[in-house]
Amino acid sequence: MQRITLLFLIGLTLLFCSCRSDFETVASNGELGFSTDTVYLDTIFTNLSSSTYALKVYNHSKNDINIPVIKFAKGLNSKYRMSVDGSQGNQGKLFENVTLLAKDSLYIFIETTVKSDNSTPTEFLYTDQIEFDSGANLQKVELVTLVQDAILLYPNRNADGTTETLPIGNEKIYGFYLDKNDPIHGNELLFTNKKPYVIYGYAAVPEGETVTFEPGARVYFHANSGFIVSKNSSIHINGTKSTTDKLENEVIFSGNRQQPDFNYVPGQWGTVWLQKGSTNSTIQNLTLKNATVGLLIEDNDGKATPIKNTQIYNCTHFGIQAKNAMIEAENIVINYAGEASLACTYGGNYKFSHSTFNNNWSSPEQLAVYISNYLDGATPETKDLTAATFNNCIIYGSYSNEMLLGKKSGAAFVYQFNNCLIKSNKTNNSDYQFDTDPVHYNGIVLNKDPKFFNPNINNFNIDNTSPAFAKGNSAYLIPLDILGITRTLPPDLGAYQSKPFPK
Repeated sequence: MQRITLLFLIGLTLLFCSCRSDFETVASNGELGFSTDTVYLDTIFTNLSSSTYALKVYNHSKNDINIPVIKFAKGLNSKYRMSVDGSQGNQGKLFENVTLLAKDSLYIFIETTVKSDNSTPTEFLYTDQIEFDSGANLQKVELVTLVQDAILLYPNRNADGTTETLPIGNEKIYGFYLDKNDPIHGNELLFTNKKPYVIYGYAAVPEGETVTFEPGARVYFHANSGFIVSKNSSIHINGTKSTTDKLENEVIFSGNRQQPDFNYVPGQWGTVWLQKGSTNSTIQNLTLKNATVGLLIEDNDGKATPIKNTQIYNCTHFGIQAKNAMIEAENIVINYAGEASLACTYGGNYKFSHSTFNNNWSSPEQLAVYISNYLDGATPETKDLTAATFNNCIIYGSYSNEMLLGKKSGAAFVYQFNNCLIKSNKTNNSDYQFDTDPVHYNGIVLNKDPKFFNPNINNFNIDNTSPAFAKGNSAYLIPLDILGITRTLPPDLGAYQSKPFPK
């Protein structure tokens, strides 16, 4: 009997509390608080979903309130979607009778997918509002999204329903061959500056073909995407000097996440891979960022790949990873790489002039420059490094040693550093006798801070107080710096001609 009475009292208490809560909920009075009055959903590409953005709604009153309606001003036709405290409501557009407890808050998560049509410009604003309640109690939060019309390139579906793939050795990866006669895009081997391109999967250049990038071309890669330049094919990146900070004439490769939070996030996409046997490639005025490996170049066909006026930033492993390759480069800047900004491995032939190799990655294992004549597990394990020459360069970073020579017997290892600023703690090793080994080192500035303007945001300008100022050798002069500024004599080290820092 006592047990029955106890259960009855518990049930009565629960019933009373639930009724009391309903009874005490009052209508909202137009005094909700918001974490922001405008939600900016940063640049998205047409037909692609944005990231999810959060809006926090506050009830500062002492009463539990009922919000009669939360909806978009454009109603069910809005291109935005939202969830309110995990609820999807009516198609993610309309929510009725939302309870918000006293001194509490709720989250609204917002995203959008916007389709542009041929009548819209290449960039336009899509806007809407989230409306809370109505009439005298109506409150609004603005929504603003910049939408860019873009050309989407991705693997097609085969006749059997499978998705197009690319053969890589014995494996297959998600990717496709660029088609110069594509029925939708026309010549996919020509990237213009009329619209940005968004690539899903690996876009491969067919054997014997050349992919060309015009000045101002913009290419954005989804996760696990990139370019493959296959045997007997070429890549021509034809950027030119820009006159503003917008890099209007540079060719830019980046991830397709356009929010400011992703500006410096490495590993958002794969790599640009110049495979064994690729030929006659040229790269100039390219800005590449946020990849896993920026440029992966291996086993050229005996012709050096020229790389000029190129910046590579924020790569998970390497800015440039070369394997038994041939590269002749000038005015190169690389920073932030999980392993090495520049890795010239497994032999090859390399020449770098007036380049800045820095590494501010937050790991003591990082390097600015790594050079080797071997590859563990390969057959053969060693290959000749016939030349690794660095002229008027800066090799620096945030840790005590930023250069490493990986030398094994059984293959040539030829290297020379002329008029370079180098950060190294290996002066007791016979391979690093910077002052007494003229065969390998001449005019070295050792362990001096080059006083970059701001390496944390990849600004590697120097001024006349830098130890790299006027320390170059005119015999290795590249007349114009990476910005097209005429170098003075004797030249400064690195990719930038010195100038006063802005105040």
